[in-house]
Parts: sequence; C-alpha cells; structure tokens
Amino acid sequence: MENMKTLITYSSLTGNTKKVAEGIYKVAPKGTVIASVEDDIDPKDFDYVLLGFWVDKGTADEKARRYIEKLDGKKVGTFATLGAYPDSQHAKDSMKKTRELIEPRNKVVAEFICHGKVDPRLIEKFKNFPAGNPHALTEERKKRHEEASKHPDERDIINAQGVFKKLWI
Repeated sequence: MENMKTLITYSSLTGNTKKVAEGIYKVAPKGTVIASVEDDIDPKDFDYVLLGFWVDKGTADEKARRYIEKLDGKKVGTFATLGAYPDSQHAKDSMKKTRELIEPRNKVVAEFICHGKVDPRLIEKFKNFPAGNPHALTEERKKRHEEASKHPDERDIINAQGVFKKLWI
C-alpha cells in the first residue's frame, strides 16, 4: 500500500471536521495531501479520497456534497462530525445517506463519525423554536449540546486514526 496516493479533504464549519482531518493526516502515509474541499483539489490522481464533512439536514453538508459529485471510481473513506450522539439513529442514517451519494460510482472503504460542537448561531436559532419542534431547545438538547461542545476530543481523534490506519497497512 506504500504507493497508494491519498487525499484527505474536508468541509468544516466550526473547526470540528478540520480537527479530525488533521488528526488522520498525522498517521497517513508520506505524500498524503490534506486540503479543504474549497481548495477544489482534483481527486483523479488519488487512489484514496478521505472526505470529511459536518452533518447538515441528515447528510453531508452542501460543500461536501458538491465535492462528492467529482468522485468517480475512487476508494472513499468518510469521516463526519455532528451535534447528535454518534451512536444515534440520526448519525447512522446520516452516514447511510452520504454513502448512497458516493456509491455506486465509488466504493466506501471506511467510515467514522463523532460528536462535534454545534455552531452557536444555530443554538441561538433553536431557542426560538416552539416546544414540539424537533429542534426546540429542550433540557435534553441543552445537555447534548454541552457534551458536543467538548468534541472532537483526543479519544475521537485516536478512534478516527485507528479506522483509517487500517487502509494503509
């Protein structure tokens, strides 16, 4: 696997996904390229494309989705951050929806998702939602946002590194 060229590209709103990307980069093979999706690196010269995104409306955010359209015939690893719990049904569904965008033109070879702080501007919006709205700021949601604000942490980075290191062994 020494000669396999890898691109780590990511979309990050609050810095969460960038932090995970940089953690994965630390264990990636020599010659790996890391860049924001906004840098628009052409994926054609890479064997692996690791794509990071923040979950928005139950799937990859818009910038990451636009980058997915450029992928064809690639081995793709995905890594994501979200305000919901990473073992929640929402997290599982979000990864599934993203995988469906990537396949069948590509093969998803690894996936990782972890908690990440929610954009404070979004939390402010949630305060105005009426009770009963799925995004209303309930006590449970406040606790979840507080927990999410501590992530990604060192354990999350180590877990992400472990998932993707297996690609290069």
